[in-house]
Amino acid sequence: MSDFAQNVRSRMKEDWNRRAIEDASYYVAFGRRDQDEEEFFATAREVVLSLEAEMRRLAPITNPRSRRALEIGCGPGRLMKPLSRYFGEIHGVDVSDEMIRLAREKLAGIPHAHAHASSGADLAAFADGSFDFVYSYAVFQHIPDREVVFSYLREAHRVMKDGAVFRGQFNGLPDTARVYDTWSGARIQAAEVAKFAAEHDFQLLALDGASTQYLWTTWRKRPAGWRRSLRERAPDATARIVRITNANGSEPLVPASGRFAFVSLWVSDLPDEFDLNDGEALIDSRVAELSYIGPPSADGISQVNAAVPGGTRTGLVDVELRWLGKPIAPPAVLRVIPAGPVIPILTSVADGVNLLSGTRIVSGSVKVTVEEAAEPAEFSAKIEGMPVREIDIFCADPMPPRYEINFQLPQNLPPGPHALDMVLNGRRLAPVAIEVVPQP
Repeated sequence: MSDFAQNVRSRMKEDWNRRAIEDASYYVAFGRRDQDEEEFFATAREVVLSLEAEMRRLAPITNPRSRRALEIGCGPGRLMKPLSRYFGEIHGVDVSDEMIRLAREKLAGIPHAHAHASSGADLAAFADGSFDFVYSYAVFQHIPDREVVFSYLREAHRVMKDGAVFRGQFNGLPDTARVYDTWSGARIQAAEVAKFAAEHDFQLLALDGASTQYLWTTWRKRPAGWRRSLRERAPDATARIVRITNANGSEPLVPASGRFAFVSLWVSDLPDEFDLNDGEALIDSRVAELSYIGPPSADGISQVNAAVPGGTRTGLVDVELRWLGKPIAPPAVLRVIPAGPVIPILTSVADGVNLLSGTRIVSGSVKVTVEEAAEPAEFSAKIEGMPVREIDIFCADPMPPRYEINFQLPQNLPPGPHALDMVLNGRRLAPVAIEVVPQP
Protein backbone atom coordinates (compact mmCIF):
# COMPACT_ATOMS: atom_id res chain seq x y z
CA MET A 1 0.00 0.00 0.00
CA SER A 2 1.31 3.50 -0.88
CA ASP A 3 2.66 5.97 1.68
CA PHE A 4 -0.38 8.13 0.89
CA ALA A 5 -2.76 5.29 1.74
CA GLN A 6 -0.84 4.62 4.97
CA ASN A 7 -1.21 8.28 5.90
CA VAL A 8 -4.93 8.12 5.08
CA ARG A 9 -5.38 5.21 7.49
CA SER A 10 -3.63 7.14 10.27
CA ARG A 11 -5.87 10.17 9.68
CA MET A 12 -8.98 7.98 9.62
CA LYS A 13 -8.08 6.43 12.97
CA GLU A 14 -7.28 9.79 14.57
CA ASP A 15 -10.35 11.60 13.21
CA TRP A 16 -12.85 8.84 14.01
CA ASN A 17 -11.46 8.36 17.51
CA ARG A 18 -11.99 12.08 18.08
CA ARG A 19 -15.54 11.94 16.71
CA ALA A 20 -16.36 8.86 18.78
CA ILE A 21 -15.23 10.62 21.96
CA GLU A 22 -17.11 13.82 21.08
CA ASP A 23 -20.47 12.21 20.15
CA ALA A 24 -20.32 8.78 18.50
CA SER A 25 -24.08 8.49 17.93
CA TYR A 26 -24.27 11.81 16.13
CA TYR A 27 -21.41 11.09 13.74
CA VAL A 28 -22.68 7.58 13.00
CA ALA A 29 -26.40 8.31 12.55
CA PHE A 30 -26.25 12.08 11.95
CA GLY A 31 -29.69 12.53 13.42
CA ARG A 32 -29.33 14.51 16.63
CA ARG A 33 -26.71 15.50 19.16
CA ASP A 34 -26.70 13.59 22.45
CA GLN A 35 -29.11 10.81 21.42
CA ASP A 36 -30.10 8.26 24.02
CA GLU A 37 -29.41 4.62 23.20
CA GLU A 38 -32.99 3.72 22.25
CA GLU A 39 -33.25 6.60 19.80
CA PHE A 40 -29.80 5.84 18.35
CA PHE A 41 -30.62 2.22 17.58
CA ALA A 42 -34.02 3.24 16.18
CA THR A 43 -32.24 5.27 13.47
CA ALA A 44 -30.99 1.99 11.99
CA ARG A 45 -34.46 0.62 11.25
CA GLU A 46 -34.63 1.32 7.50
CA VAL A 47 -31.07 0.16 6.85
CA VAL A 48 -31.68 -3.05 8.80
CA LEU A 49 -34.83 -3.74 6.76
CA SER A 50 -32.90 -3.29 3.51
CA LEU A 51 -30.17 -5.66 4.69
CA GLU A 52 -32.73 -8.23 5.81
CA ALA A 53 -34.26 -8.12 2.32
CA GLU A 54 -30.90 -8.90 0.74
CA MET A 55 -30.30 -11.76 3.18
CA ARG A 56 -33.13 -13.60 1.41
CA ARG A 57 -30.58 -14.27 -1.32
CA LEU A 58 -28.60 -16.58 0.95
CA ALA A 59 -28.95 -20.27 0.13
CA PRO A 60 -31.50 -21.99 2.39
CA ILE A 61 -29.93 -24.12 5.11
CA THR A 62 -31.26 -26.27 7.93
CA ASN A 63 -29.54 -24.26 10.66
CA PRO A 64 -29.24 -20.50 9.93
CA ARG A 65 -27.20 -20.15 13.14
CA SER A 66 -24.32 -21.79 11.31
CA ARG A 67 -23.98 -18.67 9.16
CA ARG A 68 -21.36 -15.98 9.80
CA ALA A 69 -21.61 -12.28 8.95
CA LEU A 70 -19.12 -9.41 8.81
CA GLU A 71 -19.68 -5.65 8.93
CA ILE A 72 -17.00 -3.35 7.49
CA GLY A 73 -17.05 -0.16 9.57
CA CYS A 74 -19.26 -1.30 12.44
CA GLY A 75 -18.96 1.85 14.60
CA PRO A 76 -20.62 1.33 17.99
CA GLY A 77 -22.63 -1.68 16.82
CA ARG A 78 -25.78 0.04 15.57
CA LEU A 79 -26.36 -2.57 12.81
CA MET A 80 -24.62 -5.55 14.38
CA LYS A 81 -26.98 -5.61 17.35
CA PRO A 82 -30.27 -6.11 15.45
CA LEU A 83 -28.68 -8.34 12.78
CA SER A 84 -27.04 -10.64 15.33
CA ARG A 85 -30.27 -12.65 15.64
CA TYR A 86 -29.78 -14.07 12.14
CA PHE A 87 -26.28 -15.49 12.56
CA GLY A 88 -24.37 -17.89 14.74
CA GLU A 89 -21.46 -15.44 14.62
CA ILE A 90 -21.37 -11.79 13.61
CA HIS A 91 -18.15 -9.79 13.45
CA GLY A 92 -17.49 -6.10 12.92
CA VAL A 93 -14.32 -4.15 12.19
CA ASP A 94 -13.61 -0.46 12.59
CA VAL A 95 -10.53 1.74 12.27
CA SER A 96 -11.47 3.61 15.47
CA ASP A 97 -10.39 2.00 18.74
CA GLU A 98 -12.92 4.16 20.58
CA MET A 99 -15.78 2.99 18.33
CA ILE A 100 -14.76 -0.60 19.01
CA ARG A 101 -14.74 0.05 22.75
CA LEU A 102 -18.30 1.40 22.51
CA ALA A 103 -19.41 -1.50 20.32
CA ARG A 104 -18.14 -4.03 22.84
CA GLU A 105 -20.10 -2.25 25.57
CA LYS A 106 -23.33 -2.24 23.57
CA LEU A 107 -22.90 -5.85 22.40
CA ALA A 108 -21.86 -7.22 25.79
CA GLY A 109 -25.07 -9.25 26.14
CA ILE A 110 -24.62 -10.96 22.76
CA PRO A 111 -21.84 -13.56 23.14
CA HIS A 112 -21.66 -14.36 19.44
CA ALA A 113 -21.12 -10.70 18.40
CA HIS A 114 -17.47 -9.66 18.14
CA ALA A 115 -16.04 -6.19 17.42
CA HIS A 116 -12.43 -5.86 16.23
CA ALA A 117 -10.11 -2.88 15.76
CA SER A 118 -8.67 -2.98 12.24
CA SER A 119 -5.94 -1.31 10.20
CA GLY A 120 -8.51 0.66 8.20
CA ALA A 121 -7.90 -1.06 4.85
CA ASP A 122 -7.82 -4.83 5.28
CA LEU A 123 -9.51 -7.79 6.95
CA ALA A 124 -6.33 -9.56 7.97
CA ALA A 125 -7.91 -11.01 11.13
CA PHE A 126 -10.10 -13.34 9.06
CA ALA A 127 -9.33 -16.42 7.00
CA ASP A 128 -10.23 -16.93 3.36
CA GLY A 129 -13.82 -18.07 2.75
CA SER A 130 -15.01 -17.25 6.28
CA PHE A 131 -18.32 -15.44 5.78
CA ASP A 132 -21.77 -15.94 4.28
CA PHE A 133 -22.81 -12.26 4.39
CA VAL A 134 -20.64 -9.13 4.30
CA TYR A 135 -22.10 -5.63 4.45
CA SER A 136 -21.13 -1.98 4.87
CA TYR A 137 -23.13 1.22 5.24
CA ALA A 138 -22.01 4.87 5.55
CA VAL A 139 -18.35 3.82 5.71
CA PHE A 140 -16.80 3.91 2.24
CA GLN A 141 -18.32 7.38 1.75
CA HIS A 142 -15.99 8.66 4.49
CA ILE A 143 -12.75 7.13 3.17
CA PRO A 144 -10.75 9.80 1.33
CA ASP A 145 -8.62 7.45 -0.76
CA ARG A 146 -10.08 5.24 -3.51
CA GLU A 147 -7.17 2.79 -3.10
CA VAL A 148 -8.28 2.09 0.47
CA VAL A 149 -11.90 1.52 -0.61
CA PHE A 150 -10.92 -0.98 -3.29
CA SER A 151 -8.50 -2.67 -0.88
CA TYR A 152 -11.49 -3.33 1.41
CA LEU A 153 -13.50 -4.71 -1.53
CA ARG A 154 -10.72 -7.09 -2.56
CA GLU A 155 -10.47 -8.23 1.05
CA ALA A 156 -14.25 -8.73 1.20
CA HIS A 157 -13.94 -11.01 -1.82
CA ARG A 158 -11.19 -12.99 -0.11
CA VAL A 159 -13.06 -13.64 3.14
CA MET A 160 -16.38 -14.54 1.49
CA LYS A 161 -17.43 -18.10 0.78
CA ASP A 162 -18.49 -19.03 -2.75
CA GLY A 163 -22.20 -18.15 -2.88
CA ALA A 164 -21.86 -15.52 -0.13
CA VAL A 165 -23.60 -12.15 -0.54
CA PHE A 166 -22.10 -8.65 -0.25
CA ARG A 167 -24.27 -5.55 0.28
CA GLY A 168 -22.50 -2.19 0.29
CA GLN A 169 -23.06 1.54 -0.05
CA PHE A 170 -20.80 4.12 -1.69
CA ASN A 171 -20.83 7.83 -2.41
CA GLY A 172 -21.76 7.75 -6.09
CA LEU A 173 -21.92 11.52 -6.62
CA PRO A 174 -19.95 12.88 -9.59
CA ASP A 175 -16.24 13.27 -8.82
CA THR A 176 -15.42 16.94 -8.32
CA ALA A 177 -11.65 16.27 -8.40
CA ARG A 178 -11.28 17.90 -4.99
CA VAL A 179 -9.10 16.67 -2.15
CA TYR A 180 -11.32 14.51 0.03
CA ASP A 181 -11.12 14.13 3.80
CA THR A 182 -12.30 11.61 6.41
CA TRP A 183 -15.82 13.03 6.38
CA SER A 184 -16.42 13.79 2.71
CA GLY A 185 -14.72 10.76 1.20
CA ALA A 186 -13.85 9.64 -2.31
CA ARG A 187 -16.57 9.09 -4.88
CA ILE A 188 -17.07 5.74 -6.62
CA GLN A 189 -19.19 5.71 -9.77
CA ALA A 190 -21.75 3.03 -10.64
CA ALA A 191 -19.76 1.97 -13.71
CA GLU A 192 -16.69 1.37 -11.53
CA VAL A 193 -18.71 -0.78 -9.15
CA ALA A 194 -20.02 -2.87 -12.05
CA LYS A 195 -16.52 -3.23 -13.51
CA PHE A 196 -15.06 -4.37 -10.17
CA ALA A 197 -17.80 -6.96 -9.78
CA ALA A 198 -17.16 -8.31 -13.29
CA GLU A 199 -13.39 -8.51 -12.79
CA HIS A 200 -13.69 -10.41 -9.50
CA ASP A 201 -16.33 -13.00 -10.44
CA PHE A 202 -19.06 -11.32 -8.45
CA GLN A 203 -22.57 -11.75 -9.81
CA LEU A 204 -23.97 -8.20 -9.90
CA LEU A 205 -27.54 -8.34 -8.56
CA ALA A 206 -28.36 -4.73 -7.63
CA LEU A 207 -26.95 -1.32 -8.50
CA ASP A 208 -29.21 1.57 -7.62
CA GLY A 209 -28.77 5.18 -6.56
CA ALA A 210 -26.30 5.98 -9.35
CA SER A 211 -25.01 9.57 -9.19
CA THR A 212 -26.21 9.95 -5.59
CA GLN A 213 -24.53 9.85 -2.20
CA TYR A 214 -26.29 6.54 -1.53
CA LEU A 215 -25.17 4.22 -4.31
CA TRP A 216 -26.10 0.69 -3.19
CA THR A 217 -24.95 -2.58 -4.68
CA THR A 218 -25.44 -6.31 -4.05
CA TRP A 219 -23.06 -9.02 -5.23
CA ARG A 220 -22.93 -12.80 -4.97
CA LYS A 221 -19.48 -14.38 -4.98
CA ARG A 222 -19.08 -16.99 -7.68
CA PRO A 223 -16.15 -19.43 -8.07
CA ALA A 224 -12.94 -18.17 -9.68
CA GLY A 225 -13.26 -18.13 -13.47
CA TRP A 226 -17.05 -18.13 -13.32
CA ARG A 227 -17.62 -15.24 -15.71
CA ARG A 228 -15.17 -16.51 -18.32
CA SER A 229 -16.70 -19.97 -18.12
CA LEU A 230 -20.21 -18.53 -18.38
CA ARG A 231 -19.39 -16.68 -21.59
CA GLU A 232 -17.68 -19.72 -23.09
CA ARG A 233 -20.61 -22.04 -22.46
CA ALA A 234 -23.34 -19.40 -23.16
CA PRO A 235 -26.08 -21.54 -21.60
CA ASP A 236 -29.51 -21.63 -23.19
CA ALA A 237 -32.45 -20.24 -21.23
CA THR A 238 -36.21 -20.47 -21.63
CA ALA A 239 -37.47 -17.72 -19.33
CA ARG A 240 -40.82 -15.95 -19.73
CA ILE A 241 -41.92 -12.42 -18.85
CA VAL A 242 -45.12 -13.17 -16.94
CA ARG A 243 -46.16 -9.53 -16.47
CA ILE A 244 -44.79 -5.98 -16.46
CA THR A 245 -45.67 -3.34 -13.88
CA ASN A 246 -44.54 0.09 -12.85
CA ALA A 247 -41.59 -0.39 -10.47
CA ASN A 248 -43.19 2.07 -8.05
CA GLY A 249 -46.50 0.22 -7.82
CA SER A 250 -48.62 -2.47 -9.41
CA GLU A 251 -50.02 -0.53 -12.39
CA PRO A 252 -49.43 -2.21 -15.78
CA LEU A 253 -48.22 1.02 -17.37
CA VAL A 254 -45.35 3.48 -17.14
CA PRO A 255 -44.76 7.13 -18.14
CA ALA A 256 -42.27 7.80 -20.93
CA SER A 257 -40.05 9.89 -18.62
CA GLY A 258 -39.77 11.27 -15.11
CA ARG A 259 -39.57 9.85 -11.63
CA PHE A 260 -41.94 6.95 -12.29
CA ALA A 261 -40.36 5.85 -15.59
CA PHE A 262 -39.17 2.52 -14.19
CA VAL A 263 -40.56 -0.93 -14.85
CA SER A 264 -40.49 -4.27 -13.06
CA LEU A 265 -40.34 -7.32 -15.28
CA TRP A 266 -41.73 -10.37 -13.48
CA VAL A 267 -39.88 -13.31 -14.99
CA SER A 268 -40.39 -17.05 -14.59
CA ASP A 269 -37.43 -19.44 -14.91
CA LEU A 270 -34.87 -16.63 -14.90
CA PRO A 271 -31.40 -18.28 -15.03
CA ASP A 272 -29.76 -18.40 -11.61
CA GLU A 273 -26.58 -16.87 -13.07
CA PHE A 274 -28.29 -13.91 -14.78
CA ASP A 275 -26.72 -10.62 -13.67
CA LEU A 276 -26.66 -6.92 -14.44
CA ASN A 277 -23.31 -7.07 -16.24
CA ASP A 278 -24.37 -9.69 -18.81
CA GLY A 279 -28.13 -9.11 -18.81
CA GLU A 280 -29.95 -6.56 -20.92
CA ALA A 281 -33.50 -5.33 -21.45
CA LEU A 282 -34.74 -3.69 -24.64
CA ILE A 283 -37.79 -1.42 -24.45
CA ASP A 284 -39.06 -0.35 -27.85
CA SER A 285 -35.72 -1.62 -29.25
CA ARG A 286 -33.79 0.75 -26.96
CA VAL A 287 -31.40 -0.47 -24.27
CA ALA A 288 -32.94 -0.02 -20.82
CA GLU A 289 -30.59 0.29 -17.85
CA LEU A 290 -31.08 -2.61 -15.42
CA SER A 291 -30.74 -1.87 -11.70
CA TYR A 292 -32.08 -4.83 -9.71
CA ILE A 293 -32.55 -8.59 -9.91
CA GLY A 294 -34.62 -9.98 -7.06
CA PRO A 295 -34.40 -13.44 -5.54
CA PRO A 296 -37.00 -15.86 -6.90
CA SER A 297 -40.26 -16.07 -4.94
CA ALA A 298 -41.90 -19.33 -3.87
CA ASP A 299 -43.57 -19.64 -7.29
CA GLY A 300 -40.27 -19.17 -9.13
CA ILE A 301 -40.93 -15.60 -10.29
CA SER A 302 -38.03 -13.10 -10.19
CA GLN A 303 -38.25 -9.32 -10.35
CA VAL A 304 -35.99 -7.44 -12.80
CA ASN A 305 -36.10 -3.63 -12.68
CA ALA A 306 -35.19 -1.35 -15.57
CA ALA A 307 -35.36 2.36 -16.43
CA VAL A 308 -37.41 3.43 -19.44
CA PRO A 309 -34.90 4.73 -22.03
CA GLY A 310 -35.10 8.35 -23.11
CA GLY A 311 -37.03 8.85 -26.32
CA THR A 312 -39.34 5.86 -25.83
CA ARG A 313 -42.60 6.45 -27.70
CA THR A 314 -45.99 6.22 -26.05
CA GLY A 315 -48.46 3.43 -26.74
CA LEU A 316 -47.86 -0.31 -26.74
CA VAL A 317 -44.17 -1.20 -27.11
CA ASP A 318 -42.25 -4.47 -27.11
CA VAL A 319 -40.01 -5.47 -24.21
CA GLU A 320 -37.25 -8.03 -24.71
CA LEU A 321 -34.94 -9.63 -22.13
CA ARG A 322 -31.47 -10.71 -23.27
CA TRP A 323 -28.57 -12.53 -21.62
CA LEU A 324 -25.06 -12.99 -22.95
CA GLY A 325 -26.20 -11.33 -26.16
CA LYS A 326 -29.14 -13.70 -26.79
CA PRO A 327 -32.90 -13.40 -26.19
CA ILE A 328 -33.93 -15.56 -23.23
CA ALA A 329 -37.69 -14.95 -23.26
CA PRO A 330 -40.39 -14.19 -25.84
CA PRO A 331 -41.07 -10.45 -26.15
CA ALA A 332 -43.74 -8.95 -23.91
CA VAL A 333 -45.80 -5.78 -24.31
CA LEU A 334 -45.66 -2.64 -22.16
CA ARG A 335 -48.05 0.30 -22.22
CA VAL A 336 -46.21 3.65 -22.15
CA ILE A 337 -48.17 6.82 -21.38
CA PRO A 338 -47.17 10.50 -21.66
CA ALA A 339 -45.30 11.89 -18.65
CA GLY A 340 -47.25 14.23 -16.39
CA PRO A 341 -46.34 17.87 -15.73
CA VAL A 342 -43.35 18.64 -13.52
CA ILE A 343 -44.59 20.41 -10.39
CA PRO A 344 -42.28 21.26 -7.45
CA ILE A 345 -42.98 19.11 -4.38
CA LEU A 346 -41.90 20.01 -0.84
CA THR A 347 -41.08 16.71 0.90
CA SER A 348 -39.57 17.80 4.22
CA VAL A 349 -38.42 20.66 6.44
CA ALA A 350 -36.07 19.95 9.34
CA ASP A 351 -33.33 21.40 11.46
CA GLY A 352 -30.21 21.52 9.30
CA VAL A 353 -27.99 19.71 11.82
CA ASN A 354 -30.22 17.79 14.23
CA LEU A 355 -32.41 16.12 11.61
CA LEU A 356 -34.49 14.27 14.18
CA SER A 357 -35.66 17.60 15.60
CA GLY A 358 -37.95 18.07 12.63
CA THR A 359 -39.36 21.59 12.41
CA ARG A 360 -38.04 22.46 15.87
CA ILE A 361 -35.01 24.49 14.77
CA VAL A 362 -32.28 24.18 17.39
CA SER A 363 -29.10 24.83 15.38
CA GLY A 364 -29.98 28.06 13.58
CA SER A 365 -30.00 26.26 10.22
CA VAL A 366 -32.80 24.65 8.18
CA LYS A 367 -32.77 21.83 5.62
CA VAL A 368 -35.56 21.82 3.03
CA THR A 369 -35.97 18.87 0.65
CA VAL A 370 -37.80 19.37 -2.65
CA GLU A 371 -38.45 17.17 -5.66
CA GLU A 372 -39.18 17.87 -9.31
CA ALA A 373 -37.83 21.40 -9.18
CA ALA A 374 -36.98 22.48 -12.72
CA GLU A 375 -34.80 25.40 -11.56
CA PRO A 376 -33.82 24.92 -7.89
CA ALA A 377 -31.66 28.05 -8.01
CA GLU A 378 -34.93 30.02 -8.14
CA PHE A 379 -35.67 29.07 -4.51
CA SER A 380 -36.23 31.89 -2.02
CA ALA A 381 -37.59 31.95 1.53
CA LYS A 382 -38.62 34.44 4.20
CA ILE A 383 -39.56 34.22 7.85
CA GLU A 384 -41.61 37.10 9.28
CA GLY A 385 -40.84 38.98 6.06
CA MET A 386 -37.07 38.63 6.56
CA PRO A 387 -35.08 36.71 3.92
CA VAL A 388 -33.14 33.64 5.01
CA ARG A 389 -29.35 33.67 4.70
CA GLU A 390 -26.60 31.63 3.05
CA ILE A 391 -28.73 29.43 0.80
CA ASP A 392 -26.85 26.32 -0.38
CA ILE A 393 -28.41 23.91 -2.91
CA PHE A 394 -27.29 20.31 -3.33
CA CYS A 395 -28.60 17.70 -5.81
CA ALA A 396 -29.14 14.60 -3.66
CA ASP A 397 -30.61 12.50 -6.48
CA PRO A 398 -30.85 13.35 -10.20
CA MET A 399 -34.02 11.27 -10.39
CA PRO A 400 -36.82 12.38 -9.46
CA PRO A 401 -34.75 14.91 -9.13
CA ARG A 402 -34.34 15.63 -5.41
CA TYR A 403 -32.60 18.69 -3.97
CA GLU A 404 -31.55 19.55 -0.44
CA ILE A 405 -31.65 23.29 0.24
CA ASN A 406 -29.85 24.44 3.37
CA PHE A 407 -29.96 27.96 4.79
CA GLN A 408 -29.46 29.99 7.95
CA LEU A 409 -32.29 31.70 9.83
CA PRO A 410 -32.57 35.49 9.43
CA GLN A 411 -30.45 37.45 11.87
CA ASN A 412 -32.24 38.72 14.97
CA LEU A 413 -35.15 36.31 14.48
CA PRO A 414 -36.70 35.90 17.96
CA PRO A 415 -37.31 32.43 19.43
CA GLY A 416 -40.77 30.93 19.25
CA PRO A 417 -43.23 29.84 16.56
CA HIS A 418 -42.89 31.27 13.04
CA ALA A 419 -44.13 30.61 9.51
CA LEU A 420 -41.57 29.66 6.86
CA ASP A 421 -42.68 31.08 3.49
CA MET A 422 -41.02 29.63 0.37
CA VAL A 423 -41.16 30.29 -3.37
CA LEU A 424 -39.81 27.80 -5.91
CA ASN A 425 -39.94 28.12 -9.69
CA GLY A 426 -42.43 30.96 -9.36
CA ARG A 427 -44.79 28.89 -7.19
CA ARG A 428 -45.52 29.83 -3.60
CA LEU A 429 -45.32 26.71 -1.46
CA ALA A 430 -47.62 26.14 1.48
CA PRO A 431 -46.23 27.89 4.61
CA VAL A 432 -44.55 25.57 7.13
CA ALA A 433 -44.80 26.17 10.86
CA ILE A 434 -41.43 26.05 12.62
CA GLU A 435 -40.33 26.64 16.19
CA VAL A 436 -37.07 28.47 16.76
CA VAL A 437 -35.24 27.44 19.92
CA PRO A 438 -32.89 29.98 21.57
CA GLN A 439 -29.23 29.41 20.71
CA PRO A 440 -26.92 28.58 23.62
